[in-house]
Amino acid sequence: MRLEKCWFCSSTIYPGHGIQFVRNDAKIFRFCRSKCHKNFKMKRNPRKVKWTKAYRRLHGKDMTQDATFEFERKRNRPERYDRNLTENTLKAIKTIDKVKFRREETHHKNRMKGKVAKERKEARKELDQQIHMLVAPGAMVKDTSAAKVTVKVQHESTDENRMEE
Repeated sequence: MRLEKCWFCSSTIYPGHGIQFVRNDAKIFRFCRSKCHKNFKMKRNPRKVKWTKAYRRLHGKDMTQDATFEFERKRNRPERYDRNLTENTLKAIKTIDKVKFRREETHHKNRMKGKVAKERKEARKELDQQIHMLVAPGAMVKDTSAAKVTVKVQHESTDENRMEE
């Protein structure tokens, strides 16, 4: 079973799926779906369309350099069937997938490191700008009359002011 790659978006095309376009110079273009085919006919550049692999790699969203990509390369040279070799290859594919998955996760974490601090900063800024919507209007004004001043008053005791019993 041969799995092809879409010329436009680089996704996998399974047998019996997709569209093939053969140009006059006998160059074959394979597309996974009509969306890719239509974009190709409109002469759009895959590196400028945001949902393609080419765009994601060019703008640092996906990994570009990794040794695990070497295993996905297309090889046209036929190999003689060897049961041990096939068995070892299938075992290696599992470990390679694990390694690739781990590396993609670390790549994603490194990309998202600054995002948390940036979101907090933006949230704080928005809160400072919109604080009047959260707090009652009277609570924001600092009331200077509310400060109580204690004054001691001493009364002189005179006989005239006293009430007689």
